[in-house]
Parts: sequence; structure tokens; C-alpha cells
Amino acid sequence: MINIFEVAETNDMIEKENLDVRTITLGISLLDCIDSDVNKLNEKIYDKICTVAKDLVKTGEEISKEFGIPIVNKRISVTPIGLIGASACKTTDDFVSIAKTLDKAANDVGVNFIGGYSALVAKGMTPQEELLIRSIPDALCSTERIMSSVVLGSTRTGLNMDGVKLMGEVIKETAQKTKDADSIGCTKLVVLCNAPDDNPFMAGAFHGVTEADSIINVGVSGPGVVKYALEKVRGQNFEVLCETIKKTAFKVTRVGQMVAREASKRLNIPFGIVDLSLAPTPAIGDSVADILCEIGLEQTGAPGTTAALALLNDQVKKGGVMASSYVGGLSGAFIPVSEDQGMIDAVNAGALTIEKLEAMTCVCSVGLDMIAIPGDTPNSTISGIIADELAIGMINQKTTAVRIIPVIGKGVGDNVEFGGLLGHAPIMPVNGFSCEAFVNRGGRIPAPIHSFKN
Repeated sequence: MINIFEVAETNDMIEKENLDVRTITLGISLLDCIDSDVNKLNEKIYDKICTVAKDLVKTGEEISKEFGIPIVNKRISVTPIGLIGASACKTTDDFVSIAKTLDKAANDVGVNFIGGYSALVAKGMTPQEELLIRSIPDALCSTERIMSSVVLGSTRTGLNMDGVKLMGEVIKETAQKTKDADSIGCTKLVVLCNAPDDNPFMAGAFHGVTEADSIINVGVSGPGVVKYALEKVRGQNFEVLCETIKKTAFKVTRVGQMVAREASKRLNIPFGIVDLSLAPTPAIGDSVADILCEIGLEQTGAPGTTAALALLNDQVKKGGVMASSYVGGLSGAFIPVSEDQGMIDAVNAGALTIEKLEAMTCVCSVGLDMIAIPGDTPNSTISGIIADELAIGMINQKTTAVRIIPVIGKGVGDNVEFGGLLGHAPIMPVNGFSCEAFVNRGGRIPAPIHSFKN
């Protein structure tokens, strides 16, 4: 139980330091909806989502009101549609019809987003999974709440380079189809290596096939809380610094677990995990980059940035696992550009480049996230960036991801405004040398030697 002192302390974190529960995500299995008739499949999907999730938003609002804890988003994740639609879908239009069904269900139950328009193709693609991937641009430009993800590799399987090449094309096509809205479709599309089955954060959320029929996962976030705590120990040694981060992460995770268990009890759906990810927002004071500066950097991107981020990520995880036996998902520090004002400032100051961000992803909780690049960037260059990032995940046995936005009609020096939690971003330069011959080789990069642990 949380005692009265912790309640008062939590209230301060909420009121002054931007603490919130970023999302309650309800995972729903659609395996029992599979049908060879696409119309029946869509009907079953809609009915199940609307039945299981009918009270999700209301429950989240009630908990938020009763406990005084902001719950920013209520979301749904479903079994990857590449699996669910395999029997029924013969064309890309068939898959797009499922996307529209998911979008309608999400709208009707009132959630912000629904994730799981996904394909798990870490080693190879079935014809149906390839159809789903090729349908992504049409699906994202014809829906509002759909989030899409494609898993292209893992430590155990290696990297599917055919899929990497295809996703370079798909990302560019998605950008073209949503160019009138600054290519915003790409903000809803992520590619991953070593994707977890229980991630509550979009756009990478899907309900893994290892999960129960339905599950409650909660994502908490508190960059502002960590920064405020570190201000009180400014100039002290690393031992004090680490203990402060760890204790703060413990407190934030306790809040998340309390919300998760309460939602689980009220909805009569099992509690899955708490994801303690320091997920920034465009709000001033809610920045991971600002934490790194508080640790001692003049600007994020300066020498020492990767070490500071490694320290932060590790202490967040240590504090989280002491607070809950069920910490999962991604849990660590996110380093998106457009969603973090401190990161944007670092890019504009010339301190932060894509190459430095890539180095930082070796020790953060995800990868290259919400990065806007010139709209004329070649497909093969996008694929090369994906390959680099996923290779980091494969070799280091961690989740890595790429959510990159080639903004059609804009170049280096321009800015793009996405709005809301998606924020705004400067267009970042990319390396102009070609990797086309590398990307066009085809096949897959084999799993690393340390993957063989049987």
C-alpha cells in the first residue's frame, strides 16, 4: 500500500513535475476471430473489441478522477493483423478493410490509438504478410487511430534484409500519401528488432501471441520528476546521482502499478506489466535531454552523452524492478526528437546528429524515434538507416526501432509541426553517400554467434 507521505509526494510530482500515467493499454487477442471470409472476419474483430473494451475509457477516467493521477491515453493493442488476416485476405484492399474496421472500433469505444496493424517477419515473409506490409500506406492514410509496426529482426533469427528493403519503400510511399499533412502517416509506423509482446507504447504496441486473451498493461512516464530530483543533488558524486534516479524511478513505478492493478480489478482483466519508460513530451520540463544536461552536459550530443544516457537507463530499470515484480515492455529512456524540446534544441544548436543519436540507441530503451528527414531521401538510404539500427538491437540483444519521417517537400533547415504529443521537429540531414548496392543484395543477415544458447 502507498502511505500518506507517498500520497503527498505523488501529488507534488503530478502538480509540479509533469508526472502522469501515459497510457492504459488493453491488449486483446483476435486469434478466435480468424475466418476465411473477410466480411465475417471484420465483423468478429469489431464485435470482440467493442465487447472487451467497452468500459476501458470510462474506467480510466474514473481512476484518474478518484486518485488525482492524470491518465493521458487509453489505448488498445491487438494480435498482429498479418496473422489474423492470413486466411481471409487475398489483396491489399482486404487488409485495408481490416484497418478500417479497427479504426471504427477504436473510435466507437473512444480510445486514442489502436496498435497491431503489424507483421512479424524477423526471418521471412509469407505472401499474406507481404500483402499487409504493402497495404500500410493506404491503411494509414485512410484511418485516424491505427498504429502500424513491422518486426524485421531478432537476436535469434538475424535480420530480414528483404523486409528492410521493402520497408524503405513503404515508409516513403506512406510519406507521399500523407504529404498534405507533412507526411504524418510515418509518425504512426515503426520497424523493430527484438520487439516485446507486452509493450503498451505506440506505435510499436501489439498483443503478442504469448499473451492471455486480454491483458492490462500500463505505461508511466516521469522525465520531469527525475530532472527535479537531480536538481537537488547537483554537483554531487555518481553514487548519489544513481541512488537519486533509482529512488525516483521506484516511486514513479509504484504509481503505475497502483493504476494498473486498479484498472485490472475494475475491468476484471488480468494485470500484465508496468512499462517504466521516461517518455518525453513537448511540454517544457518534460524532457530526457534536459535530464542529460542536469547530469552534467552542456548540451545533449556533447562528449559523455552516451555514458550519461547509459547510466540513466540502467538506474531507471533498477528502481523499477524494485517497485514491481512485473516491469516489462520497453522500460527505460526514450530519445525521440520531435517529442522532446531538449532534443530539438540540441539539433538546432548543432550538437546532435542522426549518427550521435544512433550511438545513443545502443544504451537507451528503443531507438531512432520521431526523426524528420528530407522528403527526397532515397528509399535505399532509409533502408540503410533501418538496417544499422536493427543491427544494434540484434547484436546487443535489446529492442531497437526506427520511426523516421521523410517529409515530402521539405529539406534541411525547414521545420515540421505534427501537433499534440507528436510535437514538432527540425528536418535533420542524412549521410548523402549511397548504400543501394548493399540494400539490394537480398536475403537475410544471419543471427550473431552469441544467439546460440540452447
